[in-house]
Amino acid sequence: MIFPQTTLNCAGTLLDLSGPKVMGIINLTPDSFYAGSRKQDVSSALRSAEQMVQEGASILDLGGMSSRPGAAVISVEEELQRVIGPIEGIKKEFPNSIISIDTVHSEVAKKAVAAGAGIVNDISAGSIDPKMYETVAALRVPYILMHMQGTPKTMQHAPNYEDVVQEVLDFLIAEIHQLRSLGLHDIVVDPGFGFGKTLEQNYELLAGLHVFQILEVPILAGVSRKSMIYKLLETSSEEALNGTVAANVVALQQGARLLRVHDVRAANDAIKIWRAVEEHKI
Repeated sequence: MIFPQTTLNCAGTLLDLSGPKVMGIINLTPDSFYAGSRKQDVSSALRSAEQMVQEGASILDLGGMSSRPGAAVISVEEELQRVIGPIEGIKKEFPNSIISIDTVHSEVAKKAVAAGAGIVNDISAGSIDPKMYETVAALRVPYILMHMQGTPKTMQHAPNYEDVVQEVLDFLIAEIHQLRSLGLHDIVVDPGFGFGKTLEQNYELLAGLHVFQILEVPILAGVSRKSMIYKLLETSSEEALNGTVAANVVALQQGARLLRVHDVRAANDAIKIWRAVEEHKI
């Protein structure tokens, strides 16, 4: 039996992942793929944070750059203008909250942690900013390591794998080794649903998510309202909540310990149902 790491030290606050937890998405951008998640000022970010905290979010994931397919990487200065005020405001209003900064820039990670963030969530796995790994190791906060083929601008230009599960696993193994050589031990892995994967490859990855348990670190599933949901169901991101809940239940069955979502209450309901079934397994 595999016994994964079950606690993360988030800048002095311990997060218990012996059971699944929910990460609520707060996009501080004008162009994220799901319009309902866009919060472009401190007051709207605070309202969103308050609702998510009340609905049971264990982490609030704040990002100032859209990572939708085709999006360009923005400057450090623009990103800092978008994220620092909301981080400071949320931390003041909800001092016990755990904030994750969703960024590809080491300078943004550094200043966000100084402002109150306790986790760094990097979709690029250090590939966009070569200083990211050493920066997070020095900050001594957990790092969410995600797989992406290409960049947000290019990732959906004919993604290609011989075996998507094996190739993503091999990538994560190599990157975890590099991070640990720098002294970073609080690592979460995210296979990167929708980041350089076709519709079919996304479902191969979801079906094989249990394989990543051999890494013995927490697994994050980020499928909320993504095209892998709404394209399969022939709908839109606005109408993809039911499909998201279904996919999240599958992810939980496959060993996910963090659900990154736009809809916190629905995700926590899914966890309650999953847990009730787990408790009654023969």
